[in-house]
Amino acid sequence: MEFETAARAILANIEKVIDGKPEAAEAALVVFLAEGHLLIEDVPGVGKTVLAKALARSVSCSVRRIQFTPDLLPSDITGVSVYNQADREFEFKPGAVFANIVIGDEINRASPKTQSALLEAMEERQVTVDGTTYELGSPFTVVATQNPFEMEGTYALPEAQRDRFMARISMGYPSAAAELEMVQGRDTSNPFDQLDAVVSIEDVQSMIAVARAIYVSPAVEQYAVDIAQATRDDAELRLGASPRATLQLVRAAKARAAVQGRDFVLPDDIDVLIPVVLPHRLIPMRGVADTADVMERIVAETPVPAGAVQPS
Repeated sequence: MEFETAARAILANIEKVIDGKPEAAEAALVVFLAEGHLLIEDVPGVGKTVLAKALARSVSCSVRRIQFTPDLLPSDITGVSVYNQADREFEFKPGAVFANIVIGDEINRASPKTQSALLEAMEERQVTVDGTTYELGSPFTVVATQNPFEMEGTYALPEAQRDRFMARISMGYPSAAAELEMVQGRDTSNPFDQLDAVVSIEDVQSMIAVARAIYVSPAVEQYAVDIAQATRDDAELRLGASPRATLQLVRAAKARAAVQGRDFVLPDDIDVLIPVVLPHRLIPMRGVADTADVMERIVAETPVPAGAVQPS
């Protein structure tokens, strides 16, 4: 299946159950094709888990869901070695992370120790248990939801965990028209009942290969680096963007360009993605309320490159 055809099919499938949120659907697809991980943060009941499930249902691949709770153990995620009395040896039982798409529901309701069980898997696509390393499949992406950390029963994600998420998005409340349509259309039927996979795992692997091959000019690469460097020198930020953040920003921009039907990245791709790729990784100085506002100022102050954006 051609890239554009497959991308449109996935987005149309997601929008069957997510009313009036095309930006959220595109962000989820971009992160998936960029081989990243997505964090969806918002108040309960606005469709965070629905978006994650809709993306998973749209692709014919393995999916596992983890409901994060205070009593969840790290071994529930990674797996555990169990002694097999018949064979008289230990046998590894894979945990929920062994899937192409892992949905982590309310990730910040589990303890930091359990949250950290995902660190190796998210960064290195592998799990180490009792000294043995097990490779995860490809593609592999974590789509996690979390409630605002000031809500009761939540733990703030540590910086190292947040930095492994390529993007963080918020769903927001639907418009009045979209909410009315939802009330009228879902009273007697569940839209997930009609939601089937529209692409195969082989299609997804081909799409990922296409996204990897998208051209990024040296000028656009320098633009991304200049913005990341500016966050590290800004007086309102205590912690700036990591080199991982710069790499993931460019990788996401390549996937977005492909979804938009281009074979090269524009500075606009960087600008559109900055609000979802960088702010959650930053730590502000005391008295600074919102890192998103700081990022908006930094982008406005950073010169847009005038160099070529298309391959010669």
